[in-house]
Amino acid sequence: MVIITQDMIQQFQNLMEASDEPLKITFENLHQGYPTETMIRFLKARDGNISKAHSMLVDCLKWRTENEIDKILSKPIIPAEFYRSVRDSQLIGMSGYTKDGRPVIAVGVGLSTYDKASIHYYVQSHIQINEYRDRVILPSATKKFERHISTCVKVLDMTGLKLSHLNQIKLLTVISSIDDLNYPEKTDTYYIVNAPYVFSACWKVVKPLLQERTRKKVQVLSGCGKDDLLKIMDYESLPHFCRRQGSGSSRYSRNSTDEDCCFSLDHGFHRQLYNYINQQAAGIKPRAPLKQASFHVGFPEPNPTGCKIVQTIETEFHKLENQNQFTGEQNEVKTNGYEHQKETNA
Repeated sequence: MVIITQDMIQQFQNLMEASDEPLKITFENLHQGYPTETMIRFLKARDGNISKAHSMLVDCLKWRTENEIDKILSKPIIPAEFYRSVRDSQLIGMSGYTKDGRPVIAVGVGLSTYDKASIHYYVQSHIQINEYRDRVILPSATKKFERHISTCVKVLDMTGLKLSHLNQIKLLTVISSIDDLNYPEKTDTYYIVNAPYVFSACWKVVKPLLQERTRKKVQVLSGCGKDDLLKIMDYESLPHFCRRQGSGSSRYSRNSTDEDCCFSLDHGFHRQLYNYINQQAAGIKPRAPLKQASFHVGFPEPNPTGCKIVQTIETEFHKLENQNQFTGEQNEVKTNGYEHQKETNA
């Protein structure tokens, strides 16, 4: 693991001081009063290479400026009914905090369908959650727990993961690239729960392709992960799909309005987020009538490693698909043979 020294930080800071004024302004919005910690994140993401970390941060700031990311929390997805459909098909929410104050982000990977809106709405929603986390949730946690908190943990629910999810690979690659390039080192640990065979098969071939730093962040837990997660968070902060073994995970929650389901628009986190965005929009003067339109963001090009991982996943999915077809054909032959034998005996 790379050690970030004070000298490295100072060199990075000197480079940033030479930035243009627009980039300095958006950098202030990005670091939220913690410029050193932000530079450390980018240094870690580039294994301590100052030049590469600086280029990465400058590219991030340009992306933010060109796409007006600083204003994205004043761009509500409307109407509310449409936003609810986005929430019901992009399962993500916040269930609480770890014992040391880090937000717990829950993601329903296996049951997210991404079929109620265009890719631009889902990307907009994802970035808004990132920005709300960084501008509102983390500063609030820092104040509440009386220490600087700049990262979260994520609990990824794999319930319902199927071979058909290959159709979502483009969208998921875009979202992953945006996070890797513009929100590096914001997640301490990824906890995988309710993992079916299809995940285990893919993880086996993808894991060696990941950087050691990333591999160490991923923990595949047994079952719903309840016992392991209770070591780092209280029961009240457990995502709903982790609260009891064999609960069917997030399956029952897709269309639920239960306030206990952190994916639902009726959950406290999403109510606060949506109200915040609408309040920010209302504060812009002069105010033009809001129209239903997605907030288009430039999609970054995935890096070579990311492309290789996607190709590996696609290959593994096709292998599993062929195996399933072969198994199905074999079962059909056995069934037909059994039926033929019954008819002969009769």
